[in-house]
Amino acid sequence: MRQRGLSRLGATILGSALIAAVFTAGHLYSSATAAVNPDWKPKWAADGKLELPTGYREWVYLGSPLTPNALNGGKAGFPEYHNVYVHPAVFKIYKSTGKWPEGTILLKELQLTMEAQEKDGSRSEVSGRGYFPGAYNGIDISVKDSKRFASSQNWGYFNFGHHAPPYAKTAAAAPTENCAQCHIDSADEDMVFKRFYAILNTK
Repeated sequence: MRQRGLSRLGATILGSALIAAVFTAGHLYSSATAAVNPDWKPKWAADGKLELPTGYREWVYLGSPLTPNALNGGKAGFPEYHNVYVHPAVFKIYKSTGKWPEGTILLKELQLTMEAQEKDGSRSEVSGRGYFPGAYNGIDISVKDSKRFASSQNWGYFNFGHHAPPYAKTAAAAPTENCAQCHIDSADEDMVFKRFYAILNTK
């Protein structure tokens, strides 16, 4: 009886070890495959334009700077919330290395403030007086690609429409002076305004 019990125990241990080995091998294979074929890389159309990513509102949310018209003489370049997202895989790489990898997409979806009740553009809601997010109103994307955009410090900038959805399905890179120059002149780190996004400064 004792010998039979030991045999069963040995079989159980061996079976568990085999399961663990298969799981580990599968995990390593999946990780290697993801590294070779990452799904977060930008997609380029046949004409060289950038394709609009899908599912971006499920990415890691970095933050929402706000520059309303009422605080900018009625002429803000972007009078909306700037909701910025990055793919979870890219965010993980950045947090572990402190560097944005080649192929990084930083996506900014613009969102209007709700209709103003006061001259300063604010309104009152149950939580108090302030600015509150309203309708979506455009998408801008920056892509890190040192080969395509060497002349603008490795980043290209794309506009998919400054209006309500639906947005354009593809977009061509904007001239350096339209977007990249602002980042070249004023960004904190690798063309990114890191100071606006607390999550990038939190360990």
